[in-house]
Amino acid sequence: MKTVNFPYLALPFGLVFLLAIMIGSEVSSAGVTRIPLLTLLVMNEFAFIITAAGGYIGMKHMLSAGVKPVYATITIGCILLVIRFLFLGIALWPDSF
Repeated sequence: MKTVNFPYLALPFGLVFLLAIMIGSEVSSAGVTRIPLLTLLVMNEFAFIITAAGGYIGMKHMLSAGVKPVYATITIGCILLVIRFLFLGIALWPDSF
C-alpha cells in the first residue's frame, strides 16, 4: 500500500473508533461505563494517532501534488477527528473540567 492512500483508511477507522468510544463511555445507573475507562483511553489514543497520521500524510501529499477535492475532504475529516479525539480524551479523564 502506498502511504498516499492512508487517509482513505484512517477516516473510516477513526469513525468506527469514535462510535465505539461514544457508546462505550455511556455511564450506567451504577456509575460505571460500558467499557472500562482504561480501555476507552487506549482506544481514544490509538484513534488519535491513526487519524493524526492520516491528516499529516494527507496535508503533506496535498502540498506536494496539489489539492484534489475528494482527497482534501478526507484529509479535513481526519483533522476534525483528531480535534474531536483530543477533546474526548480530555473529557474521559476522571475529575476533568
